[in-house]
Amino acid sequence: MNFASKANNAQSPSVLVLGAKGRLGQAAVEAFAAAGWRVIAQARSASHDRPGRNIEYLQCDVLDTASILAAVPMVDVVVHAVNPDYTRWDSLLPPSTDAVIRIASATQALLMVPGNVYNFGADLPPVLAEDTPFVANTPRAAQRIAMEETLAAATQQGLRCVILRAGDFIGGTGTWLDMAITKSLSKGVVTHMGPDDLPHAWAYLPDLARIFVRVAEKRDRLPAFEVMHYPGITASGKEVHAALEQLSGRPLKAKAMPWLLMQAISLFSPMLRAAIKMRYLWQRPHQLQGKKLEKLLGKISTSSLQDALRSYVKKPQAGKDFLLEAGTGKRS
Repeated sequence: MNFASKANNAQSPSVLVLGAKGRLGQAAVEAFAAAGWRVIAQARSASHDRPGRNIEYLQCDVLDTASILAAVPMVDVVVHAVNPDYTRWDSLLPPSTDAVIRIASATQALLMVPGNVYNFGADLPPVLAEDTPFVANTPRAAQRIAMEETLAAATQQGLRCVILRAGDFIGGTGTWLDMAITKSLSKGVVTHMGPDDLPHAWAYLPDLARIFVRVAEKRDRLPAFEVMHYPGITASGKEVHAALEQLSGRPLKAKAMPWLLMQAISLFSPMLRAAIKMRYLWQRPHQLQGKKLEKLLGKISTSSLQDALRSYVKKPQAGKDFLLEAGTGKRS
């Protein structure tokens, strides 16, 4: 099936979501489809969902660019939602970046890439603007900086790319929220990752996905390469705790994240060793400033912290105990 031709015949803009079964990928598929876009959702494994309105599924590996381009020769936007786990970044991040560049370039699409705050290094300042310097003093910072440099260089060869930088995800499973912070919520306990009063950058996935759609709708106004910050929700551990208490309707106990225990277990878990290296994000206050995004879109509304956290209280906890999950070396 030629998905892009079907999209063009329907006279609606088309988007190829790479990594459609991931956290951001799922949210992007839903947001673009709701906005009337023709969505081609690529994933390595078969989807158990029935094709919805405006949605078709493409099963193949993102590195199989020949199969993807055979199915999708033309598309308006490509969303790069592929994210290998930390332990495989060295081997998978460069080839997946190259593959995504080839796909977006060949389909003449705008490439949309989610960025994160890793680029600013372990001593990141409290306010992160689009012109805040990068510091490659952690492995993840160096890898993400290299990735963005590769994307920028590709725009000199015809690629069009926008990076939307955001904070830690709220929503989905396999995040710090469901695997650590709220994993003992049913027992009346909230796990605190660090000092209670430090602002932390968060991005509620449905909100972030809608921002992707709004930016895509203004793609003709973007330069060949652009980086914009999505401010999202800024909240401290104390504020997250209070919101969870209000949603639960009862007092909740605070428990500190057992970092020393995690460090001991990490001797047997590459995944946990990688996660511990990100502890600094809970020890440094930080928030994202989004002047470029606001200039493009105007006022940016976001969900309240309570609304963003509601699913963690009302639904059974889908995430497993972080320590047990990390100890298995499974992807988080």
